[in-house]
Amino acid sequence: MKNIVFLMLICVATFANAQTKGFYENVQKKNVSKVLDDLNTFAANADFKNYFNLYAEESTFIGTDATEVWNKKEFMDYAKPHFDKGKAWNFKSLKRNITFSKDGKYAWFDELLDTQMKICRGSGVLEKIGNQWKIKQYVLSMTIPNDVTKEVINAKSSIEDSLLQKLKQ
Repeated sequence: MKNIVFLMLICVATFANAQTKGFYENVQKKNVSKVLDDLNTFAANADFKNYFNLYAEESTFIGTDATEVWNKKEFMDYAKPHFDKGKAWNFKSLKRNITFSKDGKYAWFDELLDTQMKICRGSGVLEKIGNQWKIKQYVLSMTIPNDVTKEVINAKSSIEDSLLQKLKQ
């Protein structure tokens, strides 16, 4: 009888722990989603200060052009003139996936975005610093439908051939 009661207590504790973990992960997914939604809102509203407060001090932004790999300060320098015009860019999340590290300190995401460049993919990593999620890396990529890959390669070849040669050296 004692073994049955002990086994039941273990089952209840395991179930409660799984429920708590699931609840915590759902809360954290909402928190990470809010950071990403705020990122899009702040850009659309040209809110430079709040937009860049979402990035960790040591962070990287990787843009759609092969030469666009910037630390936070470099990205701020690039983006400032766009924000100063009163509207930076307007991205809307269409579909988002968020995954967490086992220790819950890191989250990585990928999402499809509705943008002025049509469908793009945003992906990256956030770190929980204190009680706040901060963007450590953001990668913006244009999606290319498989049916037009050859045309896109042809269109960019003349531009990227010289960059390829430079990168290979």
